[in-house]
Amino acid sequence: MLSMSTNNLSYNDQGGSDSAVEVGQETTPTSSSNAGAGFGLFSTNFKKNDDLKEMLESNKDSLKLDAMKRIIALIAKGKNASELFPAVVKNVASKNIELKKLVYVYLVRYAEEQQDLALLSISTFQRALKDPNQLIRASALRVLSSIRVPIIVPIMMLAIKEAASDMSPYVRKTSAHAIQKLYSLDPDQKEHLIEVIDKLLKDKSTLVAGSVVMAFEEVCPDRIDLIHKNYRKLCNLLVDVEEWGQVVIISMLTRYARTQFTSPWREDGLFDENSETAFYESDEKKTENEDEKKSYMMDPDHRLLLRNTKPLLQSRNTAVVVSVAQLYWHLAPKHEVGVITKSLVRLLRSHREVQYIVLQNIATMSIQRKGMFEPYMKSFYVRSTDATHIKSLKLEILTSLANEANISTILREFQTYVKSQDKEFAAGTIQAIGRCATNISEVTDTCLQGLVLLLSNRDETVVAESVVVIKKLLQTQPTQHSDIIKHMAKLFDNIAVPMARASILWLMGEYCERVPQIAPDVLRKVAKSFTSEEDIVKLQTVNLAAKLYLTNSKQTKLLTQYILNLGKYDQNYDIRDRTRFIRQLIVPNEKSGALGKYARRILLAPKPAPVLESTYKDRDRYQLGTLSHTINTKASGYLELSDWPAVAPDQSVRNVEVIEPVKEWAPSLGKTGKSKLSKSSDDKFYSDSGEEEGSGNSSSDDSSSSEESSSEVESDEEKSSSQSSEESDKSSSQSEKSSSESDSEQKKKTTKKPPQKKTVKPTAKDSDSDENGNVAKEACSSSAEETSSGSDSGSDSGSGSGSDADSHSGTEHKKKTKSKAKPKMEVKSTKEVSLLDLDDFTPTPVTRPKMSVLSPSLLGDLEGLSLSNISSTMQVSGPAFVPEKSHDLLHRMTGKGLSAQYQFPRQPCLYQPSMVSVQISLTNTSDRPLEQIHIGDRSPTGLNMHCFNTIECLLPEASVTVSLGIDFNDSTQAANFQLCTKEDQFSVSIQPAVGELFLPITMTEQDFRQEQGKRLGMNESSATITMAAANTTSQPISRQVATVANLGVVPSGQDNIHRFAGKTASTGAVVLVTVELRGESTALITINTEKSVMGPMLLRDLKRALAQA
Repeated sequence: MLSMSTNNLSYNDQGGSDSAVEVGQETTPTSSSNAGAGFGLFSTNFKKNDDLKEMLESNKDSLKLDAMKRIIALIAKGKNASELFPAVVKNVASKNIELKKLVYVYLVRYAEEQQDLALLSISTFQRALKDPNQLIRASALRVLSSIRVPIIVPIMMLAIKEAASDMSPYVRKTSAHAIQKLYSLDPDQKEHLIEVIDKLLKDKSTLVAGSVVMAFEEVCPDRIDLIHKNYRKLCNLLVDVEEWGQVVIISMLTRYARTQFTSPWREDGLFDENSETAFYESDEKKTENEDEKKSYMMDPDHRLLLRNTKPLLQSRNTAVVVSVAQLYWHLAPKHEVGVITKSLVRLLRSHREVQYIVLQNIATMSIQRKGMFEPYMKSFYVRSTDATHIKSLKLEILTSLANEANISTILREFQTYVKSQDKEFAAGTIQAIGRCATNISEVTDTCLQGLVLLLSNRDETVVAESVVVIKKLLQTQPTQHSDIIKHMAKLFDNIAVPMARASILWLMGEYCERVPQIAPDVLRKVAKSFTSEEDIVKLQTVNLAAKLYLTNSKQTKLLTQYILNLGKYDQNYDIRDRTRFIRQLIVPNEKSGALGKYARRILLAPKPAPVLESTYKDRDRYQLGTLSHTINTKASGYLELSDWPAVAPDQSVRNVEVIEPVKEWAPSLGKTGKSKLSKSSDDKFYSDSGEEEGSGNSSSDDSSSSEESSSEVESDEEKSSSQSSEESDKSSSQSEKSSSESDSEQKKKTTKKPPQKKTVKPTAKDSDSDENGNVAKEACSSSAEETSSGSDSGSDSGSGSGSDADSHSGTEHKKKTKSKAKPKMEVKSTKEVSLLDLDDFTPTPVTRPKMSVLSPSLLGDLEGLSLSNISSTMQVSGPAFVPEKSHDLLHRMTGKGLSAQYQFPRQPCLYQPSMVSVQISLTNTSDRPLEQIHIGDRSPTGLNMHCFNTIECLLPEASVTVSLGIDFNDSTQAANFQLCTKEDQFSVSIQPAVGELFLPITMTEQDFRQEQGKRLGMNESSATITMAAANTTSQPISRQVATVANLGVVPSGQDNIHRFAGKTASTGAVVLVTVELRGESTALITINTEKSVMGPMLLRDLKRALAQA
């Protein structure tokens, strides 16, 4: 039985006969006795299908369920089960829920093919729309909308309207899907469907959001007015919507934002305080910018969209990441677009289909914004396993990223690519070299010489492509390269590719006056083989003959007549026409008119040099991530992005009236102060400003971690503050209640008190917008005083005198803070902990005298407490070793005589403690003085750099050493800037090794262990290495470590353990290095630091240094 059914597989297109065997069900005696009937090649009566029909018509639900499972399995395998439709549709009214679900799955698949039979059961579907089970209701609507018959449009319309009001979000989601099906069946229902879409857009369920926006995009994408009231809700729900819904919503919101907000790309526009701080921007620079009046203020709703989509760059779904990337590209200010770079580069590790789309988007971006992807240039190096279309895209991107600083690296990479076995890719590489030579004038000669060397390559494809590219390059400066033209003429006999031969002939004709002896000889050679040449070569031969006739008629007159006669009778009509035209133009006779006088001006006119441009130059006219952008043609259904409006439309259209719910009164069980606090927290929960408050309190646990937090973490905290205001308010009230415990408990918690006090302050200011805000604030301060002082002598318990006592203790606190060791660190931590600077909806806080929440007795206890990361015993020391190695900043050839080298002196920067000191040696190698040498534009935007004073004049062969201060912000990202003279500007780059970002500090072994204990787990990186024989004693180890990193040596009581300590220059994060010798040549290197990126980088450098002699 099994073998017969298996053999029958090859003859049975329908696939019904072997269903029992495939699905693994037991066969019945009826089917086995009649199995022979399945061998007919053209038989349509399969007993297996009859068996399924009998099972579906039986009275037992178990048999029916069994049959439906087998049928669904057939459909899943791609087999046709449409002939079972009549038997299946009878069971649509079954009371068995599981059976009914499977029947609906089947009907959704075949209702469109068997419309007449499906119509017979339409009353059953209508009844199922009232079923208690949400899955049955949704399935019935899905089947109903799959019956593509115009006569049931009213029934479908009614069902969709009812489903849109269903209690189940799953059913409402299905109704949104049905809207699109009904619209494609009957577009006249558009107005009624828009009403349903408007209703569903107001739905607060994340399950519905993506589907209804998809329906909106299909039915009425131009009805932007439907989005106004739902805009903020969609932005806030975006993170929780399923992935494909996120893609649709982001695409729609991108179009919406381009119509409702003004352009953030104004060159002169400074950005408001809501915009995120640039990567290198310091707090001081930010305050300076805030003092200036801005000409551009970003709409809070615009910022809301950017902030809520940013976390989705970490999505595991590629489409979501690309959608967010295109949103930032089309909507974000230019200095914020860089956040998408790392996420897009991450996607290049995915499948080649994903790589293709992502690389296309990067190729378009890299043309306009080279700096975005330049740090990740190595990610675009071609791998041997890449497909040709992936290689071509990476080549395109590398060519776009090429500039004076990295061109040498890229050209070395291209030299490898030229040798590739993939001929198409090798040809593309030669074209890329030509583009680099055109765009970067400094390397034009180098590229040209390299291409000439390729002319001796054995591969015809490489030689041919080199000839074509050289021809284009020679047009830019033909006077200097007559030798190359002669060399190409010698190679003419060996080149067989038509395009290359035609290019050489064109060069001979265009510059025939520069090679008067060689050009006629080339014409003689090609005249011999004229009849066997390709058409493109024949056309260029005729042109060459005509040009030589006009410039050197004595030598070439007979040759020209011979070629024109051959062309006159050629099979190709283009060549015949060209020959007749040339003859009349250059050979004067009585029939030729006045045109002959202008023959020289026509044929020998100077031609403009071709512009070698990227094929992706004009693709930015399409929205990134769309099908139109991929195929570079407008696809059907593509919706163009509109231009930014000159004046922003009224933003009040997005305001939604919030109906405040009735507040229930809860009796207070504790003290009066506590009941007031709980009341104020309730007020915050229901108020508008409450949405933006409270995140500061939750961040008061660890001041050091808040100081080290990056801008990305701040944005995540910002998001959490807007979404979970209730929890944060509760936590703040609980933390304040806890202050009323016993004095012994208070003293234990004093270490956490000062930062908590500082973060609560701005929140209290913002709560003034609440109607009970002032009362709540006074209650907070008075109750805190009352419970913390322990006696009535410090302050009065009444709320009336509480403000006086607060102001008194506040002034007393101010006096005491002046005598503290490091007030600057304290101020810095306050700025970074407070998230209100980044809030969109928080009004500018009014400056008021600070009120102390702590009593004088507690202030005495806290007087000696330092908020700094580094204890007083840790002091910055001198460098253990200063490497003399210098790095090239500007080569004398590139700098037109100006040479620059830089090195790190490893001294604390005089200009600003957070900066790294850099020494630059400038040398004039030219024979003329260089004037006004200075620093020009810098990137990234906001790079904090202290520039050297302008050097008025640098005489020939003279040198000068200047100092720079650069705040790298604890990152090895290169600082790019322009080194300018009076006439020229040169783009240069300083990229520090990770070890140069530290300052050495001194500490005892006990302090070292104590600090190390605080930085375990994710803050620890370690590796076991095999040491070089020369590095197994104390002095070589210290020397190698000090060479790699600017760290101080910590005294150690054990001979086999060596300890080193330092801190980062920018943020002061402690970095601890331990080298423990185990055995003769093995060592364990351990690095403890809160900087999770710098730790592994330093470990890699140390492993390399200690492993080599």
